Amino acid sequence: MRLLLISSSKVHGYGFLDHAEPEIRSFLGSAKRVAFIPFALADRDGYTATVRERFARMAFDVVQVKSAADLHADAIFVGGGNTFRLLKALYDMNLLDAIRERVSDGTLYMGSSAGSVITAPTIRTTNDMPIVQPPSFDSLHFVPYQINGHYVDADATSTHQGETRELRLAEYLEENTAPVIGIREGTMLRVNDVITTVTGSKPARIFRRGETPFDVPPGTHLAGDLRPLPKS
Repeated sequence: MRLLLISSSKVHGYGFLDHAEPEIRSFLGSAKRVAFIPFALADRDGYTATVRERFARMAFDVVQVKSAADLHADAIFVGGGNTFRLLKALYDMNLLDAIRERVSDGTLYMGSSAGSVITAPTIRTTNDMPIVQPPSFDSLHFVPYQINGHYVDADATSTHQGETRELRLAEYLEENTAPVIGIREGTMLRVNDVITTVTGSKPARIFRRGETPFDVPPGTHLAGDLRPLPKS
């Protein structure tokens, strides 16, 4: 199982997926055809057109997924948007098992934002409003940990009195045991079977129940429980 999980398709100072292009090219390698799932946005055709144009500049062909038959490609890319809308559509179209089957058979999987979050056991650590109600929070479960995309650190100078992202994830861990990885904008994860490698320009933040959160820099290899592996 090979995954590329991108925190966000846009990073300050870059265009759509520009910051991730080197990692995308490396990950997709000799792949030619990419099946794109645009369900996280309402305008699926417009979203597909944007992705098709961007991937054409990298010499990859994009087909919009409208049924399980469209998943027969070299790679699957699930775009960002609202995680609840994305997951509900996957349930409604009976695509979760079809995606699992393709990826287990070796099809490359790439996600951005919501498309990355759904590779966790559940979507309980998404940032999105529940604008629709999926049948379950259970998602693809490609990795054994939870993912929080667009992770932001608390601003010590802010007068905002609402919860910080770190506090919200602490609340999650009060009720759940699966660890969480927060991936900042610019951070990506490369998953090769049971090993996760942090890549990109920024560190990831690890949250484990009963432990103080900590950062891990790009290049760190993580086990399934998000414990850093010894450097070889």
